[in-house]
Amino acid sequence: MDIGENLKRLRTANSLTQQELADRCELTKGYISQLERDLTSPSIATLTDILECLGTDLGSFFNEAIDKKIVFKEDDVFVKEFDEDYKINWIIPNAQKNKMEPILVELGGNSSTKPDEPHEGEEFGYVLTGTIMLSYGNQQYKVKKGESFYIKTNKTHFIENKSKNPARIIWVSTPPNF
Repeated sequence: MDIGENLKRLRTANSLTQQELADRCELTKGYISQLERDLTSPSIATLTDILECLGTDLGSFFNEAIDKKIVFKEDDVFVKEFDEDYKINWIIPNAQKNKMEPILVELGGNSSTKPDEPHEGEEFGYVLTGTIMLSYGNQQYKVKKGESFYIKTNKTHFIENKSKNPARIIWVSTPPNF
């Protein structure tokens, strides 16, 4: 974590100069400058005081740093296999804390997800490979590669791969549900 860069970002977001922040924290402008350039490290007590002057606390400061991640790599993916023909890839780690949760669903031939009972929210799916059947309430919809679906989650719903070829679907739920 780049503490100095994050402190500078918070300071400028609060429209403070280094001198103004230093005065509020009873520190020197030079010390604030060194912190922002990562030339020195603050004690926990000093960092707590600085963050208080910037309107935040240690927990929020370090959580914001985690939330800054924008690009996720293959190593970040968490996979859960329900059986050999059905697995979910959580492609955004800890997405449950966000407003939407994207996953990659992989369905082998002649397999399906478990029925999802009605709940609050909306879901979107995009078929990357294969063809699936979307069961939504009493209706069924065929969704092929390159096609998508968008549903309110007020009816029981699930997807099924009735062919022998595998299917891969990007599925986004809001609020997070998987």
